[in-house]
Amino acid sequence: MAEKDILLKVENLKMYFPAEKTLGGKVTNWVKAVDDVSFEVERGKTFGLVGESGCGKTTTGKCILRINNPTEGHIYYNGLDLATASRSEIWNIRREIQLIFQDPYGSLDPRQSCGDILREAIVLGEGRQSRKQVRERVDELLRIVELLPEMADRYPHELSGGQRQRLGIARALACDPKLIVCDEPVSALDVSIQAQVINLFQKIQKELGLTYVFIAHDLAVVRHIADTIAVMYLGHIVEIMDAEEIFRNPVHPYTQALLSAVPITDYDVERSRQRILLEGEVPSPLHAPAGCPFNPRCIYAKDICRKEMPPLKDMGDGHCVACHVCGRK
Repeated sequence: MAEKDILLKVENLKMYFPAEKTLGGKVTNWVKAVDDVSFEVERGKTFGLVGESGCGKTTTGKCILRINNPTEGHIYYNGLDLATASRSEIWNIRREIQLIFQDPYGSLDPRQSCGDILREAIVLGEGRQSRKQVRERVDELLRIVELLPEMADRYPHELSGGQRQRLGIARALACDPKLIVCDEPVSALDVSIQAQVINLFQKIQKELGLTYVFIAHDLAVVRHIADTIAVMYLGHIVEIMDAEEIFRNPVHPYTQALLSAVPITDYDVERSRQRILLEGEVPSPLHAPAGCPFNPRCIYAKDICRKEMPPLKDMGDGHCVACHVCGRK
């Protein structure tokens, strides 16, 4: 079997935020937003990071981008550890790692035209170029994201939500990136527009050979674009598997519950399947439970689940699960 070409490797990543302090300024409690997360992303592939709001998936993406400085752990990009790299080293590869924001409304400067937004990214990312070269590059970027060249003279408020998100994608492409962190890029769009944007992501990836870390809370959306999916819960990855495997053989009880909530268009299948209803609320990361973070809501939980954190173990074929009982009675 050929060796995998790993572009991004995250090892034991932790991101803690101070939550409570004494009068002297000593931190007495931490919010463990990301707690010992590890995964690999192959070059030219899409890695999906899925979970409920507050599970730590966006914080993980910000650590990869070094928007947040990780508390512990390593983030290797092409062999360079971004978690410990100097500012000059980060600056040298900054253009290769870009971000697409969740909000297509708030992430664009309303005082700049679409052309100016792209021109700014081109000049900052690619250095000095003639006006003609910059104008040609703006037209090329608009063409790649399937927008008309005349839209360069429009302002963000004159565009629809889908068009604004396409502009955000074009801005991310302006620096010729190798890796793009997509932070819920379709969650703010209508369902019909979501499908168009997902198809655009796939088309661009095929044409440019891009690698995506695709963050989302909708399993149905991630299934269509991701090659590998990791499910997060309360700062931990509880299951990693092939995108199709998650629908064929979900093992972790939290993954099973998530899948049972995904609507199915087949009426007979929808009527016959069993809906898994989780009891209780997601615990606060400020006061996370001991042992497995999912144990207070898990119907299979045993004494060991309340005492020891389960390791992420390989079940075969790259299907890894962090569960003491593997979701079985």
